[in-house]
Amino acid sequence: MHGSKILEEADRLMTVCNSCRYCEGLCAVFPAMEMRRSFSDGDLNYFANLCHSCGACYTDCQFSPPHEFNVNVPKTLAIARAESYAAYAWPRAFSGAFARNGLAISIIAALSVAAFIFGFAAFNDRQVLFGIHTGPGAFYALMPHNAMAALFGAAFLYAIVALVMGVRAFWRDIGEPIGMLADPPSLWQAMKDAGELRYLDGGGVGCVNEDERPTDRRKIFHHLTFYGFALCFAATCVATLYHFLLAREAPYAWWDLPVVLGTLGGIGLLIGPAGLFAEKSKRDPALVDEKGAGMDTAFIAMLFLTSLTGIALLLLRDTAAMGPLLALHLGVVFSLFVTMPYGKFVHGIYRYVALVRYAKERRQAGHTV
Repeated sequence: MHGSKILEEADRLMTVCNSCRYCEGLCAVFPAMEMRRSFSDGDLNYFANLCHSCGACYTDCQFSPPHEFNVNVPKTLAIARAESYAAYAWPRAFSGAFARNGLAISIIAALSVAAFIFGFAAFNDRQVLFGIHTGPGAFYALMPHNAMAALFGAAFLYAIVALVMGVRAFWRDIGEPIGMLADPPSLWQAMKDAGELRYLDGGGVGCVNEDERPTDRRKIFHHLTFYGFALCFAATCVATLYHFLLAREAPYAWWDLPVVLGTLGGIGLLIGPAGLFAEKSKRDPALVDEKGAGMDTAFIAMLFLTSLTGIALLLLRDTAAMGPLLALHLGVVFSLFVTMPYGKFVHGIYRYVALVRYAKERRQAGHTV
């Protein structure tokens, strides 16, 4: 017996697939499955997070609907994957509310923090909100740097702790002691596989979306989103070093490294999420976890809004719009931080951990990864 109905269904499908093995060359799920003869809950959650939802196995399978075996691996693992986010979330109580109302909670959190910053500025000086502030330290006219750093540092620290606790629970459930994460060859192989989205290609031809014709569109938009986020994070890290090591205060010149990195990342976070949303709206309903659509949309929307408000702030920072835009941007960033451990953001981390496990298994079995 398994812990949920969807894991029971995943077990049934993996049993059928383990007998057929037609799809073993499509992605990492099926070779990982072939190393087992029975499947625990941890194994099935491992497969679910190893799956990149390319959809190729659905179109290639001779037992997919309307066959009586009703084999639909992408949708079943998508549902199991979404349930795993809630199962491993810390604290567990927060996950269910976000899964049901992800977009609403994200937007309410963003507007609440923006309103708090508005109120903070208005309490100190009402003219600050709509005044024109230029030069180093201009952003801190709205809120002092120490107050800003304390607020967002606490939110970021909370997100990191919650994510670490979730990953710890996931790693243990799939059958590995936490110390095995310190396995350099497996970590490096997983990093390469994740960085190039190796398994979002249907075995090399591309993934399917609205029909059976494979394309690389989803892969391209995923790359733009991931590397856009990475560049924005790098911009924040460089700006932090500027402030504390070089005593240089934001905002920085257009040609300065934090602005260049943030601008490039922001462009990626506009195009990538917009493209993913467009692809998602066209996707074959047979491949979609309808209940998890709200969580997906919330994450995509928050990434897009983070970039949109950031670029607007960059373009209008020398105008009277700077104060309201800064408050709104900070509100969106804060909301993104505090909802990270309970939304679609965790799929990237769990998937990476699953790839580490897969690389380790393949090496131990003497296979080329």
